[in-house]
Amino acid sequence: MLKNDRWIKEQAEKGMITPFVPELVRQVEVDPNEVDEAGIFSGKLRNALSFGCSSYGFDIRLSPKDFRVFRHIPGTVINPKRFNPQNLERVALQHDEDGEYFVLPGHSYGLGVSLEFVDIPSNITVICLGKSTYARTGIVVNTTPIEAKWHGHVTLEFSNSSCADCRLYANEGICQLLFFEGEQCDTTYHDRNGKYQNQGHEVTLARV
Repeated sequence: MLKNDRWIKEQAEKGMITPFVPELVRQVEVDPNEVDEAGIFSGKLRNALSFGCSSYGFDIRLSPKDFRVFRHIPGTVINPKRFNPQNLERVALQHDEDGEYFVLPGHSYGLGVSLEFVDIPSNITVICLGKSTYARTGIVVNTTPIEAKWHGHVTLEFSNSSCADCRLYANEGICQLLFFEGEQCDTTYHDRNGKYQNQGHEVTLARV
């Protein structure tokens, strides 16, 4: 069964999603520290890629802390069993009137991490799906399962299928989590000591 907003809010109170935003947010303050000449907050808002709780899901945000793009090293082949960190290059966080963002070059692949920490219940599996706004600019978010009793910051994978460079906005919605309830499993991700358990607030590289 796909879980609704009421259930998501109840579980968030128990620590399933941190920080938790109880409603879908589409506008944010330009700068909460911005004041006018009289020392009064300007109250300006700007449009944002939506994040927070929706009817049957939760839109998580891209963290500003870490984003990396694959680069070719002549003479090397990427090996998932012996992944070379040098194949990933850190991308600088940029900023303008539209917000903070990373640039993912055309026809390239990048890794980011969720701002939110999630702690999944033992009878729930989560599917992570891309947002339609990004899909319409050529950005494909890998469909990622998050298993029962997994916890940590989610490492996210992005493909830019267009020929043009594209912005990925930090601190704004990047993908949606859908929560599916099933019968209680015998062995959770935690029970089998999954290799990606307890990911930190940075990109986690491929492991075997």
